[in-house]
Amino acid sequence: MKMIVSIFLVCLLFFSCGSNGNDVAREKENYQKAKETLEEKEKKNPAGFLSVDSRGRHNLVGQTVTRGKVSNNAKICTYKDVLLELSYFSQTGTLLLKTNETIYDKIEPGKSAGFKTKEFAPKGTDSVVIKVITARTN
Repeated sequence: MKMIVSIFLVCLLFFSCGSNGNDVAREKENYQKAKETLEEKEKKNPAGFLSVDSRGRHNLVGQTVTRGKVSNNAKICTYKDVLLELSYFSQTGTLLLKTNETIYDKIEPGKSAGFKTKEFAPKGTDSVVIKVITARTN
C-alpha cells in the first residue's frame, strides 16, 4: 500500500513539474494584459501618479516665488505638459486666489521635473497649495 502511494506521488510530482510551451505563452499573455491594464490606469489618471513638492517665499518686489518639483510615480507612462493649480490662502484659511501653471517638460517614470513660478499674490497671502490637475501622456 505504501509503495502504491509513493509511486502515485512520484508520478503526480513528475507530471506537475513538466511545463510546456502553452504555459509559458499563457504567462506572457497574462503579463502583457496586466501591463496594458496598468498603462490604461496611468493614462486615465495622471494626477494619481504625479506628486508635487514645493516651497514658497516672497521676493523684494513683493511676488510670491514658488519652487518645486513634480515627481512621476507611474511605472509605465511618461507625462508631459503637466497642469498645476496654485491656490493662495490667508492665515485663517480663506482662499484668496487660484491660478494655473503648466510645466512644459517630459517626466519619465521614476523621474522628476523642477519648476519655478512668480505671482503677485493677493495681500494677506500666508500659504500656497499646489496640486496636479492633469497631464498629457506620451
